[in-house]
Amino acid sequence: MAKIVVALGGNALGNSPEEQLKLVQQTAASLVSLVTQGHQVVISHGNGPQVGAINLGMNYAAEHDQGPAFPFPECGAMSQGYIGYHLQQGLQNELRRKQLTKDVVTLVTQVEVDAADPAFKQPTKPVGAFYDQATAQKIEQEKGYTFVEDAGRGYRRVVASPQPKAIVEFDSISRLINAGSLVIASGGGGVPVVQKDGLYQGIPAVIDKDKSSALLAGKLAADQLIILTAVDYVYVNYGQPEQKALADVSAGDMATYLKQGQFAKGSMLPKVEACLDFVKQNPQGTAVITSLSHLADALVGKIGTRIHK
Repeated sequence: MAKIVVALGGNALGNSPEEQLKLVQQTAASLVSLVTQGHQVVISHGNGPQVGAINLGMNYAAEHDQGPAFPFPECGAMSQGYIGYHLQQGLQNELRRKQLTKDVVTLVTQVEVDAADPAFKQPTKPVGAFYDQATAQKIEQEKGYTFVEDAGRGYRRVVASPQPKAIVEFDSISRLINAGSLVIASGGGGVPVVQKDGLYQGIPAVIDKDKSSALLAGKLAADQLIILTAVDYVYVNYGQPEQKALADVSAGDMATYLKQGQFAKGSMLPKVEACLDFVKQNPQGTAVITSLSHLADALVGKIGTRIHK
């Protein structure tokens, strides 16, 4: 039996409640397969499109006198509940189909960051919907948001993405796992909080979910951190004639590729950095990057990029 932290990418969640609920049913089958093998599983997930949509909707309602505006940390907490509800339901239904009894719990998670983190001066994390350039510029002027072009798909708002320092609810997560629960935690990277005069308070930002997952996996002394994305492998020279898939690779070699600039910002780069963080925290563990559809094969080393010390 292994202790596994699984970080779900946005491709597992979709862009609307209807699409997300449908996709989660498929996602649940792959995740429950880990449970049926006797593994302890903790699930985290992204929330970029969801938290952006919630924030935009709440602010739109406020502008039209339909309710109060909601700060970004509160929108992050809402996204954890909304996505967690869908994941819980999908996992519970799949467990019932397999006639398994297991508690499934979503824990709204706060993650501490440094208020002086340089990321607050240079927003980089895309959230929300895609816009054409003219619409993005109009919203920038009206709301003071920052937009960037995102991989040829349009313009998206970006917010600060500080480094996670500590998981506030870590002890509760650990107790739930040890009690046999299937835990969904640190969703969307966690609600970012800072300490002021010894007390926690939320701060507008989105923490990279892969980096929070790596921190959680390291603290749990997990055997594996599995980051699920849209591709089967991490590639070097991606999109070029000499493109090469990486299978088993040492942390040292992966760090070299990272220094060479092989991985795109906002895409594969934070995933690779998170894996290196995990292996550094837990030298006995293995980090895996692969696609959701090949999770079972990745678990036994048949596919995916496996990073080890």
